Amino acid sequence: MNESIRGEVLKPPFRSKQEVIIDAPLETVWSFSMNLAKIPEFHPRVVKVDLLSGKSFREPGASYQCHFSGGKHTCIEKDIEIIPMQRIVTVLPEDTLGITKILSDYRIETMFQAVGNGSTKMEISHYYSTKTLKAKLLNLIAKSKIARETQAMLNAAKATIEADCRAG
Repeated sequence: MNESIRGEVLKPPFRSKQEVIIDAPLETVWSFSMNLAKIPEFHPRVVKVDLLSGKSFREPGASYQCHFSGGKHTCIEKDIEIIPMQRIVTVLPEDTLGITKILSDYRIETMFQAVGNGSTKMEISHYYSTKTLKAKLLNLIAKSKIARETQAMLNAAKATIEADCRAG
């Protein structure tokens, strides 16, 4: 796993970053993103979320299971770090697609930053190691798909948040 320097856990290598500017204040975007029940409203592949830790809002240690469209696959995500109005760090401890068996240290960082006049930049970065041949091949095949699907999710979140703001 990750080595430690002076007590800090090192991240796995950076793989990709996607971002979007949302025409809504940071507080609104943050509040929307903290509500785990809202994931199916903006994630194109998620149809249902089970709150495994019983928490409906993100906090360190909160775990939830996402059910993908088609009904065959799920993944469990766990939030491990939250810096209010700035960052959410999520890991992927288990899934039925086999990703966690190959990319065991997959980490997602979602960053939030106020920009301009009442807008927010939301950025998602992916980190994972590719120490095995299977991991290198999966990265080669899936890296661009992960980037496309993450950008689609960000675009859908933008549309949902902006529509909520217009509705009042």
